[in-house]
Amino acid sequence: MKSLNAHLAEAVAHYWRTREGQAVQQTKAGRADQGARSAVTGGAQMNGFIKLISGLIVETGVSEKNIFHNRAVELPGFFRPTKEWDLLVVKDGQLILALEAKSQVGPSFGNNFNNRTEEAMGSAVDVWTAYREGAFNKTVRPWLGYLFLLEDCNKSQSPVKVQEPHFKVFPEFVNASYARRYELFCRKIVRERHYNAAAFLLSEKEKGLKGGHTEPADDLTFELFAKSLVSHVAVYGAQEKK
Repeated sequence: MKSLNAHLAEAVAHYWRTREGQAVQQTKAGRADQGARSAVTGGAQMNGFIKLISGLIVETGVSEKNIFHNRAVELPGFFRPTKEWDLLVVKDGQLILALEAKSQVGPSFGNNFNNRTEEAMGSAVDVWTAYREGAFNKTVRPWLGYLFLLEDCNKSQSPVKVQEPHFKVFPEFVNASYARRYELFCRKIVRERHYNAAAFLLSEKEKGLKGGHTEPADDLTFELFAKSLVSHVAVYGAQEKK
């Protein structure tokens, strides 16, 4: 049986192969300028991670019929009618798990960083408020997870200046690269209890095509992320309705 790390490497390779294939198809269709943007918007690129996580969920005893991806992934919101998640587990009329799996490659790290972080924070606030107001679930507190893959390159690793026209930013952000900013973001959304767990991966394109990746933070590894997910699903998801 393959190890978790081997499956994770396969998911990383799938990401880069899919992205490369999408870029080729766009070039053939005369839309080569959209290649970089597809790395932000192309959901299919993260399907390797979704497949891996779905497999972990099934191993706990949850039926595949209770796992939703690409369809029926809307949850009610409080500040908006609905929000689409990347993966849901819904069993016996209750939300067990909701997952976001996102990525970013260069060159436009700045604007996309703001968009990604605002999206993730907004989604969490919206769904937790809806949960508090009784939009779903009566006995189960759902598990929220955030997985992020960032291109490992000079631009993502270079120091970035901050603008401080009126007030000082928190010191950890001074000259922090986008890789460092994403690491801080993933850590803070867990510590502030917006998400139950987060995983942060870095991957350089050429090595990534063969599954190469790194995990720069010990508290944001995929292994810890998976353990948190599995332990929650094993308690709630595998229980049969009486």
